[in-house]
Amino acid sequence: QVQLVESGGGLVQPGGSLRLSCAASGFTLDYYAMNWFRQSPGKEREGVSCISASDGSTYYADSVKGRFTISRDNAKNTVYLQMNDLKPEDTAVYYCATGSPSLWRDYPCSSVPGYIYLYDYWGQGTQVTVSS
Repeated sequence: QVQLVESGGGLVQPGGSLRLSCAASGFTLDYYAMNWFRQSPGKEREGVSCISASDGSTYYADSVKGRFTISRDNAKNTVYLQMNDLKPEDTAVYYCATGSPSLWRDYPCSSVPGYIYLYDYWGQGTQVTVSS
C-alpha cells in the first residue's frame, strides 16, 4: 500500500526553524519527483517546493526562496523540507505529494504544477504554526 507520512510540524516563534519529513512506504522514492504543498484556512493550496528524481534539481516558490530547503534521502525513502526564518504567513498545513512515475520520474521540477489531478499520492499533512 502506497503511503506518505509527514511529520515535524509544530509551534515555533517567528524567526525559528523546523524540519519537515515525508516518509514513503509501499514504493521507492528514487523514481519520483517529490513536492511540498501548504494550505492555510481560506487560502488556496500553494506549491512550495519540488525536488527531481533524476538529478536533484529543486524549485521553490518565491514566498519561501532563500528560507526553505528541500532534500531527499533515498536510502531512508524520505524527503525533507528544512524551514528557516519562519514567518507567521508560513502558518499552514504542509503536505507532500507525488504521482504516477510516467510523469514524475523525469519531471525536472521547474515548478510545482497546480493541477491536483497530477498527484496520486498525498500525505495526511502536518500543521506548522508560526506565532509569538
